[in-house]
Amino acid sequence: MFFQLAAEAVLLIHLAFIVFALFGAAIATRWRWIIIFHLPAATWGFFVELTGRICPLTYLENYLRVRAGLSGYTGSFIEHYLLAVIYPVGLTREIQFILAGGVAVVNIAIYGWLYWRGSHEKIDMI
Repeated sequence: MFFQLAAEAVLLIHLAFIVFALFGAAIATRWRWIIIFHLPAATWGFFVELTGRICPLTYLENYLRVRAGLSGYTGSFIEHYLLAVIYPVGLTREIQFILAGGVAVVNIAIYGWLYWRGSHEKIDMI
Protein backbone atom coordinates (compact mmCIF):
# COMPACT_ATOMS: atom_id res chain seq x y z
CA MET A 1 0.00 0.00 0.00
CA PHE A 2 2.84 2.41 0.85
CA PHE A 3 4.51 1.99 -2.54
CA GLN A 4 1.26 2.53 -4.40
CA LEU A 5 0.57 5.74 -2.46
CA ALA A 6 4.14 6.85 -3.03
CA ALA A 7 3.81 6.20 -6.79
CA GLU A 8 0.63 8.26 -6.89
CA ALA A 9 2.31 11.04 -4.92
CA VAL A 10 5.17 11.07 -7.44
CA LEU A 11 2.59 11.20 -10.23
CA LEU A 12 0.98 14.30 -8.69
CA ILE A 13 4.37 15.92 -8.10
CA HIS A 14 5.31 15.18 -11.71
CA LEU A 15 2.13 16.79 -13.01
CA ALA A 16 2.63 19.82 -10.75
CA PHE A 17 6.22 20.14 -12.00
CA ILE A 18 5.08 20.09 -15.63
CA VAL A 19 2.45 22.77 -14.97
CA PHE A 20 5.00 24.84 -13.02
CA ALA A 21 7.61 24.52 -15.79
CA LEU A 22 5.09 25.70 -18.35
CA PHE A 23 3.26 28.42 -16.40
CA GLY A 24 5.57 29.30 -13.51
CA ALA A 25 6.45 32.62 -15.08
CA ALA A 26 2.82 33.63 -14.58
CA ILE A 27 3.27 33.09 -10.84
CA ALA A 28 6.37 35.29 -11.02
CA THR A 29 4.18 38.19 -12.06
CA ARG A 30 2.93 38.18 -8.46
CA TRP A 31 5.93 36.83 -6.54
CA ARG A 32 9.23 37.67 -8.22
CA TRP A 33 11.25 35.30 -5.98
CA ILE A 34 9.60 32.35 -7.82
CA ILE A 35 11.93 33.10 -10.74
CA ILE A 36 14.88 31.44 -8.95
CA PHE A 37 12.93 28.16 -8.89
CA HIS A 38 11.09 28.53 -12.16
CA LEU A 39 13.97 29.20 -14.53
CA PRO A 40 15.71 25.88 -13.69
CA ALA A 41 12.37 24.03 -13.91
CA ALA A 42 11.53 25.55 -17.29
CA THR A 43 15.06 24.86 -18.54
CA TRP A 44 14.79 21.23 -17.43
CA GLY A 45 11.38 20.84 -19.12
CA PHE A 46 12.74 22.36 -22.32
CA PHE A 47 15.82 20.10 -22.19
CA VAL A 48 13.83 16.91 -21.57
CA GLU A 49 11.43 17.60 -24.44
CA LEU A 50 14.13 18.78 -26.83
CA THR A 51 16.41 15.80 -26.25
CA GLY A 52 13.67 13.15 -25.99
CA ARG A 53 14.85 12.03 -22.58
CA ILE A 54 12.60 10.53 -19.94
CA CYS A 55 12.30 12.48 -16.71
CA PRO A 56 13.72 10.77 -13.61
CA LEU A 57 10.32 11.14 -11.94
CA THR A 58 8.93 8.68 -14.52
CA TYR A 59 11.56 6.12 -13.52
CA LEU A 60 10.81 6.71 -9.84
CA GLU A 61 7.07 6.29 -10.36
CA ASN A 62 7.60 3.06 -12.31
CA TYR A 63 9.93 1.72 -9.62
CA LEU A 64 7.34 2.42 -6.93
CA ARG A 65 4.56 0.86 -9.00
CA VAL A 66 6.57 -2.33 -9.49
CA ARG A 67 7.37 -2.43 -5.75
CA ALA A 68 3.61 -2.11 -5.09
CA GLY A 69 2.97 -5.18 -7.26
CA LEU A 70 1.57 -3.11 -10.12
CA SER A 71 2.98 -2.89 -13.59
CA GLY A 72 5.14 0.02 -14.57
CA TYR A 73 4.84 1.63 -17.96
CA THR A 74 7.18 2.31 -20.82
CA GLY A 75 7.83 5.71 -22.25
CA SER A 76 7.50 9.07 -20.60
CA PHE A 77 4.94 10.56 -18.24
CA ILE A 78 3.43 12.50 -21.14
CA GLU A 79 3.20 9.41 -23.32
CA HIS A 80 1.54 7.36 -20.61
CA TYR A 81 -0.89 9.83 -19.00
CA LEU A 82 -1.41 12.76 -21.33
CA LEU A 83 -0.70 11.53 -24.82
CA ALA A 84 -4.03 9.78 -25.32
CA VAL A 85 -5.83 12.95 -24.30
CA ILE A 86 -3.68 15.56 -26.03
CA TYR A 87 -2.10 13.63 -28.91
CA PRO A 88 -4.13 10.50 -29.65
CA VAL A 89 -1.97 9.55 -32.63
CA GLY A 90 1.31 9.24 -30.74
CA LEU A 91 4.21 11.27 -29.48
CA THR A 92 6.79 11.94 -32.17
CA ARG A 93 10.07 13.84 -32.08
CA GLU A 94 8.39 16.65 -33.98
CA ILE A 95 5.72 16.96 -31.30
CA GLN A 96 8.41 16.98 -28.62
CA PHE A 97 10.11 19.86 -30.45
CA ILE A 98 6.78 21.69 -30.45
CA LEU A 99 6.35 21.04 -26.72
CA ALA A 100 9.87 22.32 -26.04
CA GLY A 101 9.12 25.39 -28.14
CA GLY A 102 5.85 25.88 -26.26
CA VAL A 103 7.66 25.89 -22.92
CA ALA A 104 10.17 28.41 -24.26
CA VAL A 105 7.65 30.70 -25.97
CA VAL A 106 5.20 30.86 -23.05
CA ASN A 107 7.93 31.62 -20.55
CA ILE A 108 9.88 34.04 -22.72
CA ALA A 109 6.65 35.96 -23.40
CA ILE A 110 5.78 36.22 -19.71
CA TYR A 111 9.31 37.10 -18.64
CA GLY A 112 9.52 39.62 -21.47
CA TRP A 113 6.32 41.22 -20.22
CA LEU A 114 7.69 41.26 -16.64
CA TYR A 115 10.88 42.90 -17.85
CA TRP A 116 8.97 45.46 -19.89
CA ARG A 117 6.65 46.21 -16.98
CA GLY A 118 9.57 46.52 -14.57
CA SER A 119 11.48 48.88 -16.84
CA HIS A 120 8.40 51.07 -17.27
CA GLU A 121 7.77 51.16 -13.52
CA LYS A 122 11.34 52.42 -12.98
CA ILE A 123 10.82 55.13 -15.57
CA ASP A 124 7.56 56.19 -13.91
CA MET A 125 9.31 56.48 -10.55
CA ILE A 126 11.92 58.91 -11.92
